[in-house]
Amino acid sequence: MEDKEFPAYLARKTIHSYIREGKTISSPSSPKEFQRKSGVFISLHKKGRLRGCIGTFLPTQKSIAEEIIKNAISAATQDPRFPPVEEGELADLEISVDVLNKPEPVKSKDDLDPKKYGVVVKKGWRTGLLLPDLEGVDRIEQQLEIAKQKAGLGGVPEEELEIHRFRVTRYEEAA
Repeated sequence: MEDKEFPAYLARKTIHSYIREGKTISSPSSPKEFQRKSGVFISLHKKGRLRGCIGTFLPTQKSIAEEIIKNAISAATQDPRFPPVEEGELADLEISVDVLNKPEPVKSKDDLDPKKYGVVVKKGWRTGLLLPDLEGVDRIEQQLEIAKQKAGLGGVPEEELEIHRFRVTRYEEAA
């Protein structure tokens, strides 16, 4: 298996084990680049439609591999927008794994690009995040508005927010 196939493979293996057997797999030996720490988002789609998406924009585990395991289970079972994935859905799931670079503050909206960067908006304890390069999100204003709504900050002017951008490395299963 090539290194670039490892994240999606690990996410699928994790979800299958957890849904079928109720077991969390142990972190396998992983390629060196997945032994470092980073935030990770797991996105599940079924027939082209979102089926679950959970992640961490800052690392909470000892490695990217462990972050993938934790977030894959959460995406399949704890996304509040969807019921938990059932065994009969496993074959239909499309899985992508986004490994996030460290968020960096932006000075103005001109530093953003929804195709290239994800965005984090923050005010006080409220935080909203939107991954980059999402279908239907083409404008900076649109990206910021969605992130603000996720944080419950819909009516707050951008000047009052902390805004960060980040890049991701996206890993998807080969078709």
